[in-house]
Amino acid sequence: MEKWNVGQACFLDVETTGLSAKTEEVVELAVCLFDFRRDSGEIIQVVDIYTGLREPGVPISAAAARVHGLRMEDLCGKRLDHGRVENLIQSADFIVAHNARFDRSFVAKLIPLSQRKQWLCSMSGVDWYGKGFSSRGLQNLLLSHGICIERSHRAEDDVRAALTLLGKRGHDGRTYFAELLRCLTADAEAANIAR
Repeated sequence: MEKWNVGQACFLDVETTGLSAKTEEVVELAVCLFDFRRDSGEIIQVVDIYTGLREPGVPISAAAARVHGLRMEDLCGKRLDHGRVENLIQSADFIVAHNARFDRSFVAKLIPLSQRKQWLCSMSGVDWYGKGFSSRGLQNLLLSHGICIERSHRAEDDVRAALTLLGKRGHDGRTYFAELLRCLTADAEAANIAR
């Protein structure tokens, strides 16, 4: 395969103490660096993956604990490897997340370098409703595609499952990731028009 045709991106997911990035914090972060074909949107391979837990400075809300199952005692003394996360993000052409607005708002505070990268959202960047799915939520999409994961709402499991989902092909024969890549083209065209 020609080198020019291979890109690298990060898929990123966080678990948090609650929903507001202003008052809540990250408790788990997974970053997966992967290769993809620029021409077809085929996901080639996972290059590297990092998952880390982090002790927050605020309590975990009961609602968040019900979702991800993490407790303060699971996080005591845990710290993220910021250098490793930054290296993975730096290596990527862009970052992908499912509900990127949410993940980005939390990650920006922890890893400022992430703000210099373009973010794509696999929830809004693929026309899931137009493809006949009743929900854009990751867990519902995984279920609809027969993708089983051991622990839903845990960062690494969700990242790996989301990559499997994006590698699937729709009725048009193209991968969902190929559709998501069109967002890059649209953003580049909009930037050129603005100049």
